[in-house]
Amino acid sequence: VIIKTSRPGMLIGKAGDGVVKLREKVLKLIRKEKIELNGQELKIDIEEVRNPESNAAIAGMMIAEALEKRLPFRRVMKQTIEKVMANRDVQGIRIRLGGRLGGAEIARTEELKKGRIPLQTLRADIDFARERAHLPYGDLGIKVWINRGEIFEKKA
Repeated sequence: VIIKTSRPGMLIGKAGDGVVKLREKVLKLIRKEKIELNGQELKIDIEEVRNPESNAAIAGMMIAEALEKRLPFRRVMKQTIEKVMANRDVQGIRIRLGGRLGGAEIARTEELKKGRIPLQTLRADIDFARERAHLPYGDLGIKVWINRGEIFEKKA
């Protein structure tokens, strides 16, 4: 199991006791779900995400966290876009929120974009993630696309 996190120190804890607790929880879940390991032991690797701003999953979680703190959704979207675009290896971002925005009776979608997100280009390195923000009046869906340039760079 490989866990990618922006703060590995928080997950590992003092003297690695966090990993031991996490391993026990995962093994308990595996036993509960009756998944066979076929005699293999469970190995957990924790990888650090170097620049979390350019990761769509982490950006989506940041948006969900802010929305769950009841911050205005437009401000949250704009601040996240500015944070992500400040990273020099990001060429574009698109965020789409859907659901009962602002507690409205009728659900709708709002979308903000900055830069370029070429979804039809196969060589574009697009990172996509879906997240859900749990609010008192229902869940909001969050989709994040981040363009990190081209995979096959042109040779000069």
